[in-house]
Order: sequence, then C-alpha cells, then structure tokens
Amino acid sequence: MYYGFDVGGTKIEFGAFDTTLTRVATERVFTPREDYEQFIEVIAELVGKYDAILECTGMVGLGLPGIEQADDGVLLTANIPCVNGRCLRQYLGKRLNRPVRLENDANCFVLSEAWDDSIRNSPSVMGLILGTGLGGGLVYHGEVFSGRNQVAGEVGHMRMPIDAWFLLGDNPPLLSCGCGKQGCLENYISGRGFEILYEHRHGEAKNAVDIIQDYQAGDATAVTFVDFFMELLAICLGNIFTACDPHIVVLGGGLANFEQLYQELPRRIPRYLLPIARCPEIRKAKYGTSGGVRGAAFLNLKP
Repeated sequence: MYYGFDVGGTKIEFGAFDTTLTRVATERVFTPREDYEQFIEVIAELVGKYDAILECTGMVGLGLPGIEQADDGVLLTANIPCVNGRCLRQYLGKRLNRPVRLENDANCFVLSEAWDDSIRNSPSVMGLILGTGLGGGLVYHGEVFSGRNQVAGEVGHMRMPIDAWFLLGDNPPLLSCGCGKQGCLENYISGRGFEILYEHRHGEAKNAVDIIQDYQAGDATAVTFVDFFMELLAICLGNIFTACDPHIVVLGGGLANFEQLYQELPRRIPRYLLPIARCPEIRKAKYGTSGGVRGAAFLNLKP
C-alpha cells in the first residue's frame, strides 16, 4: 500500500493507494504550522490508523512546498515554519520505523500525471504549473529527477531570454523575484505575470479570468494582449524545451484552464526550437487538486 501526504500551509491531505494505483482511503486534517512535534504526531497518527485499517505497513511519501538540501537533508520551506530548517524526512522515518520519501509539491504534481495510464510508458514528462508563480518538475522513466541540488525543473527561476525582452518592447517591467533576482520567468509567464503584463501594457488592472473572458468575447485589447502573451510564452517554453527535450508536457495551475493554449503553443513554439527538434505534446493536467497526494504516494513506485 502506498501512502501519500500532500502537505500545505493550511491542510494536510492523506491518501492511500493500492497496487493497482486505486485510491482506497482519504483524510484531511489541519496543518500544525508552528509546532514541530505536533506536526510529526499528526503524520504518525494517520499512518498508524491506516496501517491498522488496511492491515499493512504502508510506504510513505510526502509532497510539500519546499526543497530538501542535498548535502544534509535540511528542509527549506516558508509555508510551514515548524519544519523549516529540520531534517524532516530522516526524523519522520525513525518515528514511523520505515523509509520516507519527500519531494517538492511540483515534482509530485508531475509524477502523478506521469503515472496516468495514457502516458505511463513515456520516457520523459515535464510538468509546468502556471499559477501564482511558475512551478516545474521532471519525471524520467517513471521517477522524479531532482538533480544534484534538488532544483531540477525549477524553470520559474530561469531568466527571460533575449527574444522575450525584445518582444516586451522599449519599456519592459523589471520585476523582482522572491529568490532575490530580477527577470525570473515566473514573474512574466505565470498566471500572475499574465495580469501584471496586461496592466503594464494597457494601463488597467484586471484579473486573468476577466481578460480571458474579454478575449473570448472578441475585445480588441484583450485579443491583442493574448496574441502577445502567447508569443512570449512560446519563446520562453522554446528555451526550456531545448534544454530539457521532454516527450510530453503537462500544464497545471489556473492559467492551464485557458483552452487556447493548447492550440496556440504547438503552432508557435517550433519557431524557437532547433530546426531538427519537434514540439512535445502539450496537454492539460488530468488530476487537478488530487495530483499532489497521488504524486506523493507514487514516490515509492518503481517503474
């Protein structure tokens, strides 16, 4: 049995999956954000409870918004203060008397999609979350590829390419990122970036839903802006795909619900790839909010 924990700043979602990858149990509890021992106890109680109910010793995986340092296992996360700076995986493994897998929540999102029956045999799957920021992750042959420093797939902190700066024009917004740099992709081609750039170019603050509705209604300003944004996104994704060369790309986050992406991007991206390269298949994420807990559980799967 595979246990997954999708750990967020307000709630922890638990899921148990059998060997056919069917979900057989679900539970949600509040996240003890400030009390480390209580946090550990919440996880331990859920594991013990479902070990007894399901008559097994479940394999445990955690997905959360953070990065585990490669050299010492210390977890870095801003959303859950009580586990920040702790060796959570090792401590929890001793408490549960079993190995524990831990990954960034974006990697869990991708892993969940990569184990879908329709693409399970694909050699490489990239996931991109176009939400408040730009999250990303890579799965090769059914397993998360985290890289030497656990930051593989963190494409949101790549810099805007020169073609993108030219497209932004003579007065591009120089946006600072939470990582301390300027020009990070996530500030421009995320859902939030979509709104920021609209206001910068057209002098009016609107949320993404309203901009898209205006576009669908044929509003000239929205149509012009969406055409610009699609080209900007294609330029940036062309750079990313050249570096990573995925077979399949899965899009999640709020902006991924804009269906026009799936017509426009395959048409535009090839201009920004090497001549011998083909654009990967781009599809919308299938599992939505359940992807995090699925992916966390699937950290223990072996292809």
